[in-house]
Amino acid sequence: MVRGRIFIAVGLVVGLVLLPACGGGGPKGTATCDGTPLDADAMDLPADFPIPDKVTIDATAKQGASHTFDGWFDGSLEDAYHAWKDAFESAGYTVLFDELEERDSEVSYASADNTSTGQVAMKSDCVEEGRTDVHITSRPA
Repeated sequence: MVRGRIFIAVGLVVGLVLLPACGGGGPKGTATCDGTPLDADAMDLPADFPIPDKVTIDATAKQGASHTFDGWFDGSLEDAYHAWKDAFESAGYTVLFDELEERDSEVSYASADNTSTGQVAMKSDCVEEGRTDVHITSRPA
């Protein structure tokens, strides 16, 4: 009888530990991807820097000579990757490196006039369904 209770207790503990690891419909990611959009004057990007239509930038910071920008893309990671790559190519920018993986993606660029370089890093980390986390780094060439 005691042995049966021990097995039941162990089974319950194991179930409680393993059950949350199954996913269970909780948040998809860790990035909020929700905030107040910055207006164009708050962003220190080159005047010809292309930003796809479905992108919202809500934070910026200066780190040495580089500027960083954070926001999100309304759509899938794959759609975000193609939107950024197409935007750079359409604006005459050079795509230096690009990569699309299952959970993240990058597009590195040089501006059309070769005065700036940088990277757009995208991750499927948004808590909100249907959004892709975007992090832009821009620096003088």
